[in-house]
Amino acid sequence: MLDPALESRSLAVARDESLPDIDWSTPPVGAVVSTFRAPSGELAVVSLGDPAHPRVVLVAGVTGSKEDFHFVMPELAAAGYYVQSYDLAGQYESNRAGPWNLDPPQPHYTLGLFVDDMVAFLERGAPGSPSRAVHLLGYSFAGVVAQVVAARHPQLVASLALLGTPPDPGQSFAGVSRLGRFSGAATPGAAANLMRWGVQANVLRVKPGRIAFVRARFHLTRRDSHRDIMAIMMQAPDLEGELAALRVPKAVAVGEHDLWPLSRHARFAQAIGASIHVYRTGHSPCEDAPYELSLDLLSLYDKAGA
Repeated sequence: MLDPALESRSLAVARDESLPDIDWSTPPVGAVVSTFRAPSGELAVVSLGDPAHPRVVLVAGVTGSKEDFHFVMPELAAAGYYVQSYDLAGQYESNRAGPWNLDPPQPHYTLGLFVDDMVAFLERGAPGSPSRAVHLLGYSFAGVVAQVVAARHPQLVASLALLGTPPDPGQSFAGVSRLGRFSGAATPGAAANLMRWGVQANVLRVKPGRIAFVRARFHLTRRDSHRDIMAIMMQAPDLEGELAALRVPKAVAVGEHDLWPLSRHARFAQAIGASIHVYRTGHSPCEDAPYELSLDLLSLYDKAGA
């Protein structure tokens, strides 16, 4: 008889291998689209599930958006969670949020801006329900933000998942496979332009529906937000000691063909006391292996509950 865990894994992998090409601009069935007034301005939000259930917050990084979790959100909601995602300030439908809205106004998007927005969103709580610790996932750059929030505001976090997050502090691009040795000579603006070109040129050969959405998303994503985030990632904070002391379940999730070598992600996971989960994808397991990722997230949440 097949082990139930192996059977669930096999089913998840099979579903991931047969993902349909969809219109990514259309929210999951039953989702509610709204906005949240953060310190930096109005953030675009999508929510799914019963607000009375335990809360999950999924946040995408630079040039990403809440739509990246299209397949993940229904899985978590069906398992009994209230799932929310929002676009970072300056990204996609949160493009009107920025440092000019702060008091006093600031000239650039900073790590502090993104951290304060995330803290405000977590503290707000679900509609009609008291504020309580959430299961937090940060994807890529949003993982850097989530680390700061978890380290500085541990009472807000029930579990921490870092998806494709840069595994090294400091100049985080230095460890990128092949291109890392050139990172010291790149300006934030040049790095942002190279990233935009690579994504829009579809060098990874993603499906037609996906690349159409990604290209449309770039028309709304602010270039100054993108540039400033590249600058932040060139000076990523070292929080490994604080995360290691964090007494909640932690997970590092990554594609085997991620931007950073698996050895770096494995070192980082061990340093902070996190489990590590590897998928047969590139930098975007939430898009390419959402069902297997959801399986591991639910296991993480079970640990938090226990």
